Amino acid sequence: MSFANKVVIVTGASSGIGAAVGIKFAEEAANVVLVARNQEKLKEVLKKCDKHRGKAIMVIADVTKNEDIKKIIAQTINQFGKIDILINNAGVGGKAAVWDTKAMEVFDKVIATNLRSVVYLTNLAAPYLIQTKGNIVNISSIAAVSVTTPKHFAYCTSKAGLDHFMRSAALDFAPKGVRINSVNPGPVRTDFVQNLDVGKNEADSFWDRIREATALDRISEPDEIADVVLFLASDKAIAITGSSYITDNGCLLRTPFKEL
Repeated sequence: MSFANKVVIVTGASSGIGAAVGIKFAEEAANVVLVARNQEKLKEVLKKCDKHRGKAIMVIADVTKNEDIKKIIAQTINQFGKIDILINNAGVGGKAAVWDTKAMEVFDKVIATNLRSVVYLTNLAAPYLIQTKGNIVNISSIAAVSVTTPKHFAYCTSKAGLDHFMRSAALDFAPKGVRINSVNPGPVRTDFVQNLDVGKNEADSFWDRIREATALDRISEPDEIADVVLFLASDKAIAITGSSYITDNGCLLRTPFKEL
């Protein structure tokens, strides 16, 4: 598939799934807008994108800030004049039981990043996506479908809300010719695990437990998730909207995780 001359915004693009998605789009000749807070990491992703035919730019932004979200749209339009595809990937985790004193602090942070930012960025991108009859892919999680581990109520709630927003938006967008879908990964080998408060000494044991929780006895790599994203963003998925694609190595077929 080719995305020549398509303009793609990817949030959370400095590492993991977001970086893999940005690079894959660049390989397919897309013009890519890489968005993240970490400038140094984003520069490394930009270098990899620049090896390919499409043009890539980076926008340093915190998606929890309204002005930064406006900046993402403004810089994209100033540089490329349009938006064809929006990949809402930026996300954070946060560990707290409902009764913890820090529960609401964790909840507000997670919802602001994983849900509110997506709604607002979609809102601002919508007029441009309607013009191009473009599409949106949200990076959700199997946590939207099943509460897989304790003390992550904020994350699970944010992803369930994200999927329901996707379906609602799909119904609104459909008459305009704009599609919106989600990819719901299970375990993926990324730096995101650091947000689950897992110390370095626990890392090997952590990944072993995660792998054993999948039916296929494996953990996905970011490139595997990126392949699904590109399919959904392509014309090959022209009949697909309002759908969630679970890519979890059969994790949901197994029993829920113990506390991580």
